[in-house]
Amino acid sequence: MKSFKEALEAGDFVITAECGPPKGADISELKGHAKRLLGKVHALNVTDNQSSVMRAGSLAVSKVLLDMGHDPIYQLTCRDRNRLAIQSDLLSAHILGIKNVLCLTGDSISVGDHKGAKAVFDLESVQLLKLVETMNNGKDMAGNDLKGATTLFAGAVVTPEENPVEPQVKSAGKEKALDCGMDIAARQIKELKGLCDGVHVMAIGLEDKVPTILERAGF
Repeated sequence: MKSFKEALEAGDFVITAECGPPKGADISELKGHAKRLLGKVHALNVTDNQSSVMRAGSLAVSKVLLDMGHDPIYQLTCRDRNRLAIQSDLLSAHILGIKNVLCLTGDSISVGDHKGAKAVFDLESVQLLKLVETMNNGKDMAGNDLKGATTLFAGAVVTPEENPVEPQVKSAGKEKALDCGMDIAARQIKELKGLCDGVHVMAIGLEDKVPTILERAGF
């Protein structure tokens, strides 16, 4: 399978999925989910303390996935780092061979499990995207030359519209709600093919269902 960047540049219909690091040091379940997705997705997006809940680091898990044969998307939020730490982490990602970076501002501390933590937000997502471009051109944020430029492939996220699926799931009943949701996701993937460049399948806590969703979608 082509790399994430190669598939996008070729105009292929790209499929990515979510990979949430565990709240702990045991990554056996994560690796099991990732193994089942090998060859079925172009990339796995590794979340960075999603919903402001402390978890294993995105950079470390991205390296684990890379070693397994995946093309990881390293998620980087501005919430927890100042510009020094962000630039250092970007250099570290490049050195480790991790080239895809998803640039995010980050969720509010108030929604997470460490209410007393101090949010940083030295930068926001648009500035982070610009910073990646700057480092790819061999400069740091202060205008100093880098000893070796990065070659990172940066992206961001938008929510063009929201259309809640709850009414569609509620006709299904509690027992069949998950199966109905999987069918809806598979149908949406089928309908989107040809209308956009790809899809991202996010099944937080139910990563083992992603292969089934892709199979129902015809992939």
